[in-house]
Amino acid sequence: MMMRSSAAVFLAFVVVVSPLLASSQPMPAPPAPPTNNSRLEKAYVALQALKRAITDDPKNLTRNWCGPDVCSYYGVFCATAPDDPCARTVASVDLNHGDLAGSLPEELGLLSDLAVFHLNSNRFCGALPDSLRSLHLLHEIDVSNNQLSGNFPSQLLCLPNVQYVDIRFNNFCGEVPPAIFEKKIDALFINNNHFEFTLSESFSNSTASVIVLANLPRVGGCLPSSIGDMAGTLNELILLNSGISSCIPPEIGKLDKLTVLDLSFNSIAGTLPDTIGDMKALEQLNVAHNRLAGEIPESICALPHLKNFTYSYNFFCGEPHMCLEVPHIDDRQNCIAGRPDQRPGEQCIEFMHQPPAHCDAHGCFAPPSPPPPVYAPPPPVY
Repeated sequence: MMMRSSAAVFLAFVVVVSPLLASSQPMPAPPAPPTNNSRLEKAYVALQALKRAITDDPKNLTRNWCGPDVCSYYGVFCATAPDDPCARTVASVDLNHGDLAGSLPEELGLLSDLAVFHLNSNRFCGALPDSLRSLHLLHEIDVSNNQLSGNFPSQLLCLPNVQYVDIRFNNFCGEVPPAIFEKKIDALFINNNHFEFTLSESFSNSTASVIVLANLPRVGGCLPSSIGDMAGTLNELILLNSGISSCIPPEIGKLDKLTVLDLSFNSIAGTLPDTIGDMKALEQLNVAHNRLAGEIPESICALPHLKNFTYSYNFFCGEPHMCLEVPHIDDRQNCIAGRPDQRPGEQCIEFMHQPPAHCDAHGCFAPPSPPPPVYAPPPPVY
């Protein structure tokens, strides 16, 4: 009986005490915070400098920008380093539409592996940091729709891999270096700034598929006859309201991949070359608010993909009936008999008595005196 009783007491002791013994065992340690490599340590310095340079963050986008784990920061994306499969690095910073105010610090140059840098639609001011020229892996830079200023950011010319450049809707000014058109980039948006430069032959050296130089009224220059050399890559060309005084060279017809051509709100004179009818991919053509005259070539209106043809506010005197079959046309304020909303007859007669525009081998001409002013709506904004 005594042995049986002792066994029962031991069993009860084990049942009661064993949970206590288990609970007294050391608990597993929490995971250690991530250990940054030298790339992420530099990124931490850069991103903390950017956070300090931000003076207003109404959406609290940088609220979690605390601590060394930069890969967890909002808008920051990490990837395997291109030259070290065992290392992580910051590959992208995307703070688009953040309404952030502040400036861009020089420490951003420490993001040496950055491939994508998107800051559009914020309120950053000042110049782009000179250190950006060290971002040799940068593929896309979009700082559009900010309040950035200073000269054209020449740092962009030092980036060997940049393909997408968007600096539109800022306050940049001064000359645009011709070298930007010689870089092997795919898209160039520099519109809606305060640049002053002349469109030169180097323009046609560009390999971009999209070029937007709109609303740069102090650009000027002529459409070079070498524009046909861009046929291999160019898909969209928007030069509206850019101060161009020129004829349209017939070589433009070589741009058989072009889908959008906007030359409106300039001082382009002469006639529309019928070679535009060779641009078989063309979908949108806008030559409004110029000094073009003569007949609209039928070959243009016969283009198979043309959806929008705007040639209002010129001095055209005739259009083929086929043009009226284009899904959307605008032929207002010309001199086309029988069409509604045309110029007054005296304006057309006065224009016809002026010497025709004479273009030289470079497509440039001395424009005649302007016609009587007429109301013109503001150019569209891109």
